[in-house]
Amino acid sequence: MHVGENCGEPGERVNIGHDRTGEESDQSVRDRIQRPLRDLRISLTDRCNFRCRYCMPKEVFGPNFAFLPSNHLLTFEEITRLVKLFKEEGVRKIRLTGGEPLLRKGIDELVSSISQLGVDDIALTTNGSMLTNKMARRLKDAGLHRVTISLDSLDNDAFMAMNDVRFPVSKVLDAIHVATNVGLSPVKINMVVKRGWNEQSILAMANYFRGTGCVLRFIEYMDVGNSNGWNMNEVVMADEIISVIHSVWPLRRKPPKYVGEVAQRYEYLDGQGEIGVVASVTRAFCGACTRARLSSEGRLYTCLFASKGHDLRSMLRSGASDSELRSFISRVWLNRDDRYSELRSALSVRKNKVEMSHIGG
Repeated sequence: MHVGENCGEPGERVNIGHDRTGEESDQSVRDRIQRPLRDLRISLTDRCNFRCRYCMPKEVFGPNFAFLPSNHLLTFEEITRLVKLFKEEGVRKIRLTGGEPLLRKGIDELVSSISQLGVDDIALTTNGSMLTNKMARRLKDAGLHRVTISLDSLDNDAFMAMNDVRFPVSKVLDAIHVATNVGLSPVKINMVVKRGWNEQSILAMANYFRGTGCVLRFIEYMDVGNSNGWNMNEVVMADEIISVIHSVWPLRRKPPKYVGEVAQRYEYLDGQGEIGVVASVTRAFCGACTRARLSSEGRLYTCLFASKGHDLRSMLRSGASDSELRSFISRVWLNRDDRYSELRSALSVRKNKVEMSHIGG
């Protein structure tokens, strides 16, 4: 859902509403299309123990692939410092991603440090493979609010073909159960739908999570990066997904909870919960995008489909002051005019883009 297409002069700050306590939130800087900076997605690592076909195909990310050395990754202290500065620029929500973020040791310590800064919401996206009961409780106690867990099918063969490391469905379902039990909820389930691979699982997934309190989100297969061999013919469009479900369990559209919400929401007419559809390909939501992305080595990206990032790590490690860092962040956002999904073309699909595994989804 777009909030408008009118371009304006950069430099304006806007009050972006109220936080969960009802107090006024910080003033936020707006970009060239008048979109506020509100969400920050932080990739903690470029590594993952899955090789999902739509993200990190093993033909590219094989045993000889050169991942970032550990000393190139931002430290937890550097990340916390940047979160504080982003918060001062208007960020209210933090999402920790990867790669697989739970591969980063001591992640609960980072969550605790961020929590103490007083951001409204801290969430984590994971494949669930390492989300044990002990880990979930540590994260919850540290201040994590919610988790999103990736699960592309309930059919074991289809799911193992998608993750390409033969990881079973049962263990992901265990992680979902654990997250729900410790209160990292509502748990969101992300299902990337790729034609020829798992579109036959749409109804089974909807049926399984109806009435559970979990929010199932169907994601159109996207042209992120250049390694997944994206083809429009493999995209199962949002309209088709909704039609398939609606034919069995009637749905109605729900309004967004906030400006910039990524998923379009639908509720079951029989009261058995809701689903979401993330339709970057066929229902572009660039006009309301409030998300900045920080890669694991400290580059700031202003779009999921960006070609280049802005180096914050060098500034951090060369002694830049908080004022200098904040000014740099502000300038990057003020000059932002990304609208990739709205302007997608055959030419732009082929351009060199950062890989999703590098900056998170």
